[in-house]
Amino acid sequence: MADSLPTDTFLGSGGALLDVRTPAEFRQGHIPGAANLPLFSDGERAEVGTLYKQQGRQAAVLKGLALLGPRMEALAAELVAWSERSAGAPLRLHCWRGGMRSGSVAWLAEQLELPLLLLQGGYKSYRRWVLELFERPWPVRLLGGRTGSGKTELLLALQGLGAAVVDLEGLAHHRGSSFGGLGLPEQPSSEHYENELAAALALLAGAEQIWLEAESAMVGRCRIPAGLWRQMKAAPVLAVERPLEQRVAHLVAIYGAQDPLALAEATQRIAKRLGPQRTALALEAIEQGDWATACRQMLDYYDRCYDHDLDGHACSAVDLGDLAAPEAAHRLLAEGLVQRAGPEPQEWA
Repeated sequence: MADSLPTDTFLGSGGALLDVRTPAEFRQGHIPGAANLPLFSDGERAEVGTLYKQQGRQAAVLKGLALLGPRMEALAAELVAWSERSAGAPLRLHCWRGGMRSGSVAWLAEQLELPLLLLQGGYKSYRRWVLELFERPWPVRLLGGRTGSGKTELLLALQGLGAAVVDLEGLAHHRGSSFGGLGLPEQPSSEHYENELAAALALLAGAEQIWLEAESAMVGRCRIPAGLWRQMKAAPVLAVERPLEQRVAHLVAIYGAQDPLALAEATQRIAKRLGPQRTALALEAIEQGDWATACRQMLDYYDRCYDHDLDGHACSAVDLGDLAAPEAAHRLLAEGLVQRAGPEPQEWA
């Protein structure tokens, strides 16, 4: 009989991680690093579930066996292949609640004499662990700065030098404004965003500082979890200051290569907040390919939003001038404004 482990122990174990829920359940959210090995398709699961409600467990089990029977050999072959990739480590397996689906696949693995671990309580238990993680106290610090200050690049440079960083925008596939999704992959669901954030935070347990970018509660369509958001609202902010021309140049470098139609649509989405005059000037500049002028029309609005969002925070400022992200990161560390989570990385010749 396979061992059933609590979430912390299960996540810390080696071996391939297999999620036997349906493709739709997996897309909605899954444990980062998991592979989907669905026992049933979305339609099949709905059919079995309907039978369970209408005719009871026995009818549902019989239907499940009828659906699974023709695929048993292929499923067994996949389990063997995953076990070989795990180089002897037990396969880690789960479904929604640690019930019939994972139990059925576990039985098949046992017939093949494959080592196996089960997640106690299934994905539902894992989700409870995720949400509880955000309620723990974390040493959150925020890196702020007006739009175009290069905060994301600076955070990533700090991370490369050993600082504890969680990239809220990178995990959300969004830069956090009306224009933030342009040129980036599709965003995850808020549920899966929470899973990714939890995985990133768990790796930083014990750090004296954990640096996040100062954001609003929504990063595109992804919502920052309530427990973490409450801590962010109370966290101190280190605000990066850059010259206006530097900020404009940074934004042009990011958005100048985007589709002008997409830029115009994003501008229209904030037209009420920009006002008719700025909107018209921005759209005209976009049509003419004058990206710098278009950026300047929008910066006033975004700067006012940023200043408002800082209300209530303990805030200190650092003027980084036109320093590139690597040099700026070295300066912040050298001045003690940011701490490393571990020893300084070695530079190899």
